[in-house]
Amino acid sequence: MDDLDQRLLQVLQEDASLSYAQLAERVHSSAPTCMRRVQRLKAEGWISREVAILDRDKIGHALGWGLHAMVEVGLEQQSAQCLDEFERAACASAVVQQCWRTTAGPDFILVLHVADMPAYQAWASAFLGENLQVRHVKTYFASKRAKFGTALSWPRAAAS
Repeated sequence: MDDLDQRLLQVLQEDASLSYAQLAERVHSSAPTCMRRVQRLKAEGWISREVAILDRDKIGHALGWGLHAMVEVGLEQQSAQCLDEFERAACASAVVQQCWRTTAGPDFILVLHVADMPAYQAWASAFLGENLQVRHVKTYFASKRAKFGTALSWPRAAAS
């Protein structure tokens, strides 16, 4: 990965909908070069997917829902099998947006987006209450999102 690849990835993290001509202008290269580079970066797995990031406040307002929760989960046993089983189940749950396996504290931190408190309680009862391996649960409900980003920082960009 050279400097041009890094510049391409930085720009694409902010706006992956740019045309190759627009991308070339921003990274000071040619459109064909950018196209080849981006295709290679995708093939090599540097770019895992492209998505649309929705405005959660607008959607929540339009649909009348929007409760975010961060859930700490500790399991009874920390065997590889137990951790893997819980992780698979958490990742399969539609309301779980993020699943982090952690150390020196809870075994997992889950980030959820549910309609409202009754929806959270139904999920918690079904998912956590029926899982006999769950030893500890602590839930935090978001009152305000001060920052949300998806871009990874780059060392040379941090100085600017």
